[in-house]
Amino acid sequence: VQLQASGGGLVQAGGSLRLSCAASGRTFRSNAMGWFRQAPGNEQEFVAAISWNAGTTYYADSVKGRFTISRDNAKNTVYLQMTSLKPEDTAHYYCAATRLASASASYGAYEYWGQGTLVTVSS
Repeated sequence: VQLQASGGGLVQAGGSLRLSCAASGRTFRSNAMGWFRQAPGNEQEFVAAISWNAGTTYYADSVKGRFTISRDNAKNTVYLQMTSLKPEDTAHYYCAATRLASASASYGAYEYWGQGTLVTVSS
C-alpha cells in the first residue's frame, strides 16, 4: 500500500499550488482521506479531510476559505488545491487514509501515510 504525494514546490505569497495524492496497492474509494502538514520545528497539524464520497469535508481554521480538498475515486487520487498561499503555509504536506468512511480531523484515525511533499511559500 502506497500513498504518493506530489505537486509541492516553491511559490510566492498569494500564489497557488495543487497537491495530488495517488494511492496504489489497494483502493481507498471507501475510505476517508486527509492532508496534514508539518513545518520545521512544529508538530504535525491537520489541514483538511474528505469523506469517502466527498459528501463531507473538514478544514483547519487556518486554511478555511483558501484550501479545497477533493477526490477522484476513479483515479484513486485525492487533491488539495491551495490558493492565497502565505509564508506560514510552508511545510511538508502529507496525505493519509483512514479505515473509516467518515471524514476525520483526528491524527489517530489515519492508518496509511504518504511520504510528504514540500511546499515553500516565499514572502
